[in-house]
Amino acid sequence: MIDKIRMAELTSQEARENLTGEAVVLLPMGSLEDQGIHAPMGDYMAADLVAVEMAKAARAKGVATFVAPVIPFGGRDYFDSSHGGISVSHGTLAAIIDDMFACLNRHGIRKIMIVNGHGGNVPVITEVALRWRHKAGLFVPSMYLWQVAYGLLPDMIGKEKAAKSSGHGGDPLTSVGLHFYPDLLRRDLVRPAPTGATVNGLNVSSFSTLRYDGVNFQAPIEALEATETGAFNCDPTLSSEQTGEMLVTRLAEIGAGFITDHVARGLHD
Repeated sequence: MIDKIRMAELTSQEARENLTGEAVVLLPMGSLEDQGIHAPMGDYMAADLVAVEMAKAARAKGVATFVAPVIPFGGRDYFDSSHGGISVSHGTLAAIIDDMFACLNRHGIRKIMIVNGHGGNVPVITEVALRWRHKAGLFVPSMYLWQVAYGLLPDMIGKEKAAKSSGHGGDPLTSVGLHFYPDLLRRDLVRPAPTGATVNGLNVSSFSTLRYDGVNFQAPIEALEATETGAFNCDPTLSSEQTGEMLVTRLAEIGAGFITDHVARGLHD
């Protein structure tokens, strides 16, 4: 098996020899948005690096796994207010994923898994994956990294600490960032998320909801209205390199297991 993992590093001859019908291709995705005033905006960097770790772990199990170039721009949502952020419409993102599937499928590369690092991408991924399943029998699963990581944190650092550290701008992404690229984070800017935000006299309960009479109402609010620091409902000071390392190790292990046990065997109806 060739040592190169990233598809972009393969020569055309190496691609012909290695990107066969038996190869698994991981498609990492993320966003460029406010991740907290202390953290790099490009969470796609973390998704890309986790995908590489998954590929390494899957290769250790004997599965030829490669990582496609990351899609850095997320589907447009309430984070469109992020200064310097770049997002794309759902139609544009769907077209990009659709074209990538088409290119891979044309060359008989059908064992694909998406490694996603942005919630705004989920509905688009679902739409395109369903379309390709219906029209070509292509079955593409997706792993939403941070959703999985939220579930892992209580067992790793304890339920009480996880409840305090988990949230946008906190864990899991800040800890993962401290593990992968600590020099890019501004530790001097790390602080607990602000509280008490209101819009039109109603308490902000999430980036897309307002609280009234004990229930949440969906509302067209923007992230900057919910928090001035990009962090919401969490304490990023509790994040750490150690937590990040544990999360990356476990995410890679879970991903590699799924790749080996299911994707590599060919998912189909």
